Amino acid sequence: MNLTLQIFLSRLSAALLIMWGGGFVLSAQYARVLTTSGDRTQSLEATTMKAYGNSTDDAIILRPSRTNQEIDGFGYAITYASCYNLLKMPENVRKDLLRKTFSPTDGHGVSYVRISVGCNDFSSDEYTLCDNHDSSDHLRHFSLHSDEIRYVIPILKEILEFNPSLKIIAAPWTPPRWMKYHEERGESPDGDSTGDWTGGRLRPKYYSVYGEYFVKFVKAMEGNGITIYAISPQNEPLNWDNSASCYMPWTDMADFVSQGLAPALKRAGLKTRIYVYDHNYDYDASKGLGQEQYPLKIYQRMGSGFEGEELVAGACYHNYGGKLDDIKEDVIWGDRQDKELIFSEASIGEWNDGRNLWARLSYEMDELVISTLLNRFKASLVWNFMLDTNKSPYRPKGCSTCYGAVDLNASDPSDYTLNSHYYIMAHASDAVKPGAKRIDTEGWWANNLSYAAFLNPDNTTAILLSNQGDTDLDVKVHSNGNTYLMKVPRKGVVSARMDFPTSAVSNIEVADDNGRDVNGIFHDLNGRRVTDPCPGEIYVTSSGDKIKY
Repeated sequence: MNLTLQIFLSRLSAALLIMWGGGFVLSAQYARVLTTSGDRTQSLEATTMKAYGNSTDDAIILRPSRTNQEIDGFGYAITYASCYNLLKMPENVRKDLLRKTFSPTDGHGVSYVRISVGCNDFSSDEYTLCDNHDSSDHLRHFSLHSDEIRYVIPILKEILEFNPSLKIIAAPWTPPRWMKYHEERGESPDGDSTGDWTGGRLRPKYYSVYGEYFVKFVKAMEGNGITIYAISPQNEPLNWDNSASCYMPWTDMADFVSQGLAPALKRAGLKTRIYVYDHNYDYDASKGLGQEQYPLKIYQRMGSGFEGEELVAGACYHNYGGKLDDIKEDVIWGDRQDKELIFSEASIGEWNDGRNLWARLSYEMDELVISTLLNRFKASLVWNFMLDTNKSPYRPKGCSTCYGAVDLNASDPSDYTLNSHYYIMAHASDAVKPGAKRIDTEGWWANNLSYAAFLNPDNTTAILLSNQGDTDLDVKVHSNGNTYLMKVPRKGVVSARMDFPTSAVSNIEVADDNGRDVNGIFHDLNGRRVTDPCPGEIYVTSSGDKIKY
């Protein structure tokens, strides 16, 4: 069919009344819908649908006027291992992957990443940023490591080219060894012995010095064009057996933050946010440590009035121990709802059949994204963005059975496979934009279906849906007087960004057979470039006109 005729017919169809629920209504709004199925027959499949009417019968009803917490974003950990694999890829393939992942205009708009301060269990070696100690100038030898300089920073810069608003949270796996002592060996916190990479505690006499260490890190990254949005003082503070680690009970962290870290950041004029816990829901209770209510006890011990207290934003959680329910009563819905919550790490691997999308996709979307967001969390991040198909590289005593959100083919670096963690963060980022607010919902629900809804800064609404059942579900979503019909495949997920305002479809006089107008290629209603337009879809030209192809 001639394109001009198609446009004419599309203009005619825009004026037609469409039947819905026994009545006739004019459809004037559109939604962008992404679908991924557990059997991989649909993989981030994008469709644009019209609102078919305004019926609320058997519909999930969104209430945009009833808002809850603001959303910061979703993302992945950018470790040395991830960057090592990314840099093995052909440049054009790597940049295409990063573009479609992080770009808000040409991709899904993933907006948050996590990095380490010094080494982690997916680094090239054990190191901190000041391994050599000079007693007359404790941090004289501070410097970024080759892992940062040659791998992490170059990849972060590429990501920032696609998403300049990227948020970055950073955490150390260990302080410099000369700052640590081993209580179990009878070492004194006031001594000068050098600790091991694994375990040990931070000496109180170095609280101020360690605070300056973080300042130097933030400024060193700034010097490379990278802003650190937030930090947590210690990754997994109750896991002293990790590859590079430090035991930091809540008393130690409270005193370090209030006496060392927050004052140092404040005096340096930095606005870097501090999250005072970065570990499991159950506080590793099986170890008998007595660390329950860890962040709440920190807030109480620190009190108020210390320098930089406004930088203490909240706490982060992992799901390697316990469940979200473990913190609902006290942390989530207790009396410190002024403090924020972030989900900062989860992994897939051999132990949970992590490459099986049928087993993991809808479950992970519910557990890591929908359930956390329904419980006041502002962000959700998963572990390694990329490992290869051999689960490499990783460090001794680190995870040898982990998979990345993306698996790079170890035999062909131009080939990769997306796993559940990639999909859930891409889905969430595509629909729910930074600064969005979670909103209330009412109405219809079904067994095995979970969902959460949002109001974006541009007044579009969004919904995330997860179907853990064995049957496809037809779901009606009602938003701002418009009702959309979505199919959520069994063991699949759907994300939708709704209520894009539409105007009359404009005529384009000149276009070639590939759907390109004289001024450039088409864009979808979310502003993403389209190189292979589909008949019947609505597109926006580079000059801003809307057409139906």
